[in-house]
Amino acid sequence: MIFRQLFDPVSSTYSYLLASRKGGEALIIDPVLERVDRYLQLIHELDLKLVKAVDTHLHADHITGLGALRDKTHCITVMGEQTKADVVSMRLSDNDKLTIEGLSLDVIYTPGHTDDSYSFVLPDRVFTGDTLLIRGTGRTDFQNGDPRAQFESIFGRLLKLPDSTLVFPAHDYKGDTVSTIGEERAFNPRLQVTSADEYADLMNNLKLSNPKMMDVAVPANMKVGMNQDNVMRHGWALTAQQALSVVGLGDVALIDLRENAERQRNGTIPGSLHVPYPSLEESIGAGGMLHELASSTRKRLLFYCAFGERSAMAVQAAHDAGLPLAFHIQGGIDAWKKAEGPIAH
Repeated sequence: MIFRQLFDPVSSTYSYLLASRKGGEALIIDPVLERVDRYLQLIHELDLKLVKAVDTHLHADHITGLGALRDKTHCITVMGEQTKADVVSMRLSDNDKLTIEGLSLDVIYTPGHTDDSYSFVLPDRVFTGDTLLIRGTGRTDFQNGDPRAQFESIFGRLLKLPDSTLVFPAHDYKGDTVSTIGEERAFNPRLQVTSADEYADLMNNLKLSNPKMMDVAVPANMKVGMNQDNVMRHGWALTAQQALSVVGLGDVALIDLRENAERQRNGTIPGSLHVPYPSLEESIGAGGMLHELASSTRKRLLFYCAFGERSAMAVQAAHDAGLPLAFHIQGGIDAWKKAEGPIAH
């Protein structure tokens, strides 16, 4: 596995780049906007293709790099389903899998620091965001934080992992880079409590000042959605109501860009072809399935995903590949359901 721990000294944020092999797919966890050019340089040097950019939660101390990485690499943006961010390409829930080629991370909902906090687990390590820090825990006094929920996330979920599990947090202010579950159980001063009440009392009396960037970072991080005006301006976007009127016509091919887990959980639009977004480039290229379908039948390609981000990028890519009859459902299957479109399971 390729693994890099990257540091932003201004916010003391750790970001993590993972891939299974050189030349393969990569994901990055908790990227910082000001470090995006460095990430891209490293991704180029390691001959990787960034396919997912993930935030463990809505950050208050730095502006996320999710939107910038999406705009520069066409990767998928990922957060938990509770996020207040306006649009992310993919939303995860407890017990999901976060996957790229050759790697699969278990998804654990670990609220408490915020109500949208998640941790991601590999067999030998866990990325804990701000839930569990090295010799500390994330504060619980804003963004719907809850010390009792955090107690359960730590003692009921994270500390159930093997003691040898490496702990990689989203921040450290002392220069420590890694710990283990066993170390934190033994030496983390905030974990030497016997009950949720005792932990809540400790966390409720920290009397911390707000993060310096909070007033800027939180509003910015709630607006990471891609500007889809260009797609709309070209007439390549259909509302869910418009899509309802054309789906089922012989000249329309519905293309579902989501992953299997999303399709199983949320259903599909009946009659859809499945082309997962990471394989789109190959499929719309010369000789690819969608290229041949569009060229030989003159069908309109109608892309959709969860919330419209992946499908908007797919439309632009299809037109760039010489497929002029490509459109997408604005707002994705989320908008389709709100319009009471039929769903197959």
